[in-house]
Order: sequence, then structure tokens, then C-alpha cells
Amino acid sequence: MKKVYLDSAATTKMHSEVIDKMTEVMTTIYGNPSSSHSFGRASKTIVETARKNIAKELNVTAGEIFFTSGGTEADNLVLLNAVRDLGVKRIITSKIEHHAVLHTLDYLVKNDNIDVSYVGLNSDGTVKFDDLEEILHQSDVKTLVSLMHVNNEIGTILDLKRTAEICKKYKALFHSDTVQSIGHYKLDLQDIPVDFVVSSAHKFHGPKGVGFVFIRKHSGVNPLIHGGEQERGLRAGTEAVHNIVGLEIAFTLAYKNLDSDRNAITALKHYFCTELLKAIPEISFNADSSNLDHTAYTILNVRFPFKAHKTQMLLFQLDLKGIACSRGSACQSGSQKGSHVLAEILKEDEYLKPSLRFSFSKYNTKEDVDYVIETLQAFGAN
Repeated sequence: MKKVYLDSAATTKMHSEVIDKMTEVMTTIYGNPSSSHSFGRASKTIVETARKNIAKELNVTAGEIFFTSGGTEADNLVLLNAVRDLGVKRIITSKIEHHAVLHTLDYLVKNDNIDVSYVGLNSDGTVKFDDLEEILHQSDVKTLVSLMHVNNEIGTILDLKRTAEICKKYKALFHSDTVQSIGHYKLDLQDIPVDFVVSSAHKFHGPKGVGFVFIRKHSGVNPLIHGGEQERGLRAGTEAVHNIVGLEIAFTLAYKNLDSDRNAITALKHYFCTELLKAIPEISFNADSSNLDHTAYTILNVRFPFKAHKTQMLLFQLDLKGIACSRGSACQSGSQKGSHVLAEILKEDEYLKPSLRFSFSKYNTKEDVDYVIETLQAFGAN
């Protein structure tokens, strides 16, 4: 049976060069980076070289990059510390953020009496900047704005620089979950005055269980994890050297091949949209996700005109045919709840129809797309 993987927003296939380098490090460079002997120094060199290379690409200093277990930990570190250490009393966000942000804010509301405000959204999921300014203008209490760069379900892209400049105007801190964009978009963090961004290696063909957080210097953030001086005292625990080198290789390859990969994936997304409309003309693209100028080239969210009784069977039938895609983010796939993102932007009758997220990578082909469309067309006809 043919296998087609169109769920790269959930996680990506690891690059072969990443696997080879990680294997080499696990085999030959196994010292603790905190040890002073040659084995430890060799491991420490790998960790610090990775930090410097990542910092150089983002145009920041190595001292502003801290390795974590991934995006969720990094989001938690920023949000919890903003309240605990930076005196933040109010957080502005949107209702379509990743649950790593929304659930952390629920915790802060319950335990720290933090005021959370939700910025208005347009029908395509983009932020209403006038509303953001109005909310910021309402109070001069210490505020943090947390808005994701690329939405993981619908691909909506936030204008990071404009948002950062608005926050700066009102003396608010700005945190952006950039898990879906780092490795796919160039970010010059000297040009964009954002205070915190986060990353997860498995979103750009690296290993799971490792990522990083950028924390602008002199922020005053303190550790959440105690017990050691690793990561300059911000995150205790022996560094996973093999994962960090895997992150570095994946990150380097992502930016080395960025233009060619983006062009290929963009062309494939365009082909998918065109052919899908030919096969099933009644489909709709949620949040205008087929618009290649305003949404991520890696993500497409499609609403199908199938009858209600078929909704629950659609994903199952695709899986039986060897096709991997998603109803929403992988983090909620085990839940019976629908997408909180689509619930926010769709009308009730639209929300009740089946929607699927297809997310692409450089490993996908036109043959993959053709097979998926044929399968969907046959499902609708039955």
C-alpha cells in the first residue's frame, strides 16, 4: 500500500544527515559537557558551536539562545517567568494560539490572578491590529503580548515586525511562538524587536525532544528548572548533546536550502489546491489558507462538502489508505473535541463540516498529491 505523509506541521521526517551526525556523536562524543576533562570539553564544544551557529542565522548573540526540550517548555518558561520575574500583570493573546500558550495562561489566571485579554481576529484568523492597540492603550500595567507567528492549523502569518513595533510603542513585552516558522522563514531578530521566540527541531527535519528559546539580553528571566548551572544557570540538567547537534544540523540545512525547498513546496501546495478544486469543486479553504501570499506555504486547511455521517470516518478512511493528515494539531488528536482554531473563525454550519489540515515538506511529490486527491474523490462519491 502506498504511504503518503502530509502531516509535517505535527512532526517532520528526520533528514538523513541529521541521523548520521547524531549517531556519530552518540558513538564517539559521549562526555558530559559540564566535565572538565577532554571528553567533556569535546561535548561542550558541540553544544556551544550549535548555539553560535543558530545565533548567527537569527542575527543575535549566542548568549541569547537557550536549549530546551522543545516549544512547549520554551513557551512555559517565557510565560511563567514573565509573571514571576518580570512583573507582568496582564497578557494579551488570541483564542487561536497553540495550547502550549493557552493552557499556560489558564494556569496563570487561576494561580496568579493574571488578567488575560484576547485580541480580535479577522475571518481569516489574522490579528486586528487596531484592536491590539486599543487593548494596549486601556491600561499601563506591565503587559506581555503573546501571538504566534504562523498558526499551526490554518497557516495564518502574523506580521512580526509590525506587532513588535506596536508592543514597543506601548512598552509591552512581546513573545511569539515561532515553532511553525523557524526553519521555514528567515528571521532577523535585530530588525524585529521581539523579546522572546521559541523553536522545536522536529518541525524542520530534526529530532524530537529538543528546541531553543531566544531571550533578549538583560530580560531578567530566571530558571524554572533548578539543580545545576547548565544553560548559564537558566535550565538545569545535563544537555542532550546528540539532540542539540541534530537540531543544529537540521537548522543549518533548513536555511541553506530555504529558497529551493520553499519554491518546491509552494509549487506543490498550489498544485494540490488546483487539482483538489477540479476534483471536488464544492470544497472551501479555511482561513483563506490556499492564498500563497498570506498563509504559510507548508499548511493547507480544507473544508469538505461531505455529509455529516461521513465526518467521523474521513480521517479513518484516509489512514486505511496509507495517508497521514490531521483534523487539527497533533497535540489534541487524542481528544474528541474539535479544533478550537476553527471554532473561533468559522460559522456554526461551516464548523460542523469535516475539515482536514494537510501540511507539506520537501519530501512530498506530485504523485503523493494525486493519490490523496483520488482517494478523497472516491470517498465523496461513495
